[in-house]
Amino acid sequence: QVQLVESGGGLVQAGGSLRLSCAASGIIFSINAMGWYRQAPGKQRELVARITSGGDTVYEDSVKGRFTISRNNAKNTMYLQMNSLKPEDTAVYYCNAELPGMHYWGKGTLVTVSS
Repeated sequence: QVQLVESGGGLVQAGGSLRLSCAASGIIFSINAMGWYRQAPGKQRELVARITSGGDTVYEDSVKGRFTISRNNAKNTMYLQMNSLKPEDTAVYYCNAELPGMHYWGKGTLVTVSS
C-alpha cells in the first residue's frame, strides 16, 4: 500500500506560480513512476507530467516550458512547479504512483487560476 498526500494548491492570478507537493509513504520502494494528473470541471482526468524512478520526464503539451516535475527521494516527495499559470490550468490536481500492477491516487488539491 502507498499513501499519497498532496498540498500546495490554492488561488492564484494568471501569470502567477504555485508549487504542488506530494508526500508518499508506505511501500515506496516499489514505485516505478509518479505523476501529476488534473481534472477540470466537466472534463476527463488527464496526465500533466510524469517522472520515472530513473528521472525521465514527460509533459502534456500545454504545460511544456511552464511546469516542471521533480522528486526528492530522500524526502519521499514529488513536486510540480507551475509557472505562468493560465485560467485553463484550473483543475483538481492529483498525485499518482505506479507500482507493478496497480496505481495509487491522492485525494487531490484544487488549483484555481483567475484571469
